[in-house]
Amino acid sequence: MNQSGELTSASQEDLAAVEKLKSAYGRLRKELAKVIVGQDTVVEQLLISIFAQGHCLLEGVPGLAKTLIVSTLAKSLNLNFKRIQFTPDLMPSDVTGTEVLQEDKVSGTRVFRFLQGPIFANIVLADEINRTPPKTQAAMLESMQERQVTIGGARHALPSPFFVLATQNPIEQEGTYTLPEAQQDRFMFKVFVDYPSYDEEYLIAETTTSVQTQTVEQVLTGEDIEALQKSVRRVPVAPHVIHYALRLIRATRVGAKDANVPAFVRDNVSWGAGPRGLQYLLLGGKARAMLHGRLAVGVEDIKAVALPVLRHRVITNFSAESEGITSDDVIRRLLQELPESSEGDRVPAKLQKALNA
Repeated sequence: MNQSGELTSASQEDLAAVEKLKSAYGRLRKELAKVIVGQDTVVEQLLISIFAQGHCLLEGVPGLAKTLIVSTLAKSLNLNFKRIQFTPDLMPSDVTGTEVLQEDKVSGTRVFRFLQGPIFANIVLADEINRTPPKTQAAMLESMQERQVTIGGARHALPSPFFVLATQNPIEQEGTYTLPEAQQDRFMFKVFVDYPSYDEEYLIAETTTSVQTQTVEQVLTGEDIEALQKSVRRVPVAPHVIHYALRLIRATRVGAKDANVPAFVRDNVSWGAGPRGLQYLLLGGKARAMLHGRLAVGVEDIKAVALPVLRHRVITNFSAESEGITSDDVIRRLLQELPESSEGDRVPAKLQKALNA
């Protein structure tokens, strides 16, 4: 805003992006509701992670429409969707692709040609990722973090936008390979997909066992999503909101000497969240604020995304597990007891000097 009180062109552009994303959010929920019954929280968290350029790890028992949610979302966003069914015999090249030797029939020369794997898609569903060995799980790491794959010394860029959704089954652990904590940290959100309510399950039974079919209409294109992702990054965050997110993260670090860690956290947590957790709290808060039509992040936005961001970054100890205390329980108690503001909240001196320069 300038001295006369008028919105600058940048502000008008950002406000237009907020209105576009808020409108698209309503239309996306409407389109998804044609096929998906309930799961409103899951859908919102998926959309937040997409617009924040993150990835999601979904956990839930079979038959809760995890795959259907993702494929329907891909249709409504007009994005290329591929599904990888992870199995114990899946090799890294089955995910990323491989080079094959081909002969030119005219010249007789032989050249290597790269054949793209299923990772080359806008939305990739890594189904039951805990059923494949660590070597194949690790093949996803570069793709998720760098948005590229390296085969034979050559780098191949993945399409943009790019979003990985991995699922794991919590009730079958025989013959599975637990996803390491370091790899789980690559995911922005860990989302729990729960059973539907009684009324929702009645509607599922009524609609899915009939001859009715629903057509999902396109709401956004890939270009629209990329533009909105950039707008999310420009959403301002007030210093007191950053301090709240920072204090929340540091309150989980039982090994940090200068962190103000509550006694119940020290009693139940073995490892806390790292800096990537703080980054995803703020990015998730920015995306949520825009989805709800606001151009500023509030503490309520940080609280809303705290569980999916932190539940796989806060590792409980044996004492907590023996008493049935989960990371969700620890995070919820922190959200209840941690004050939203503190006397120590301030802009660091070095940053303040740079801002005043």
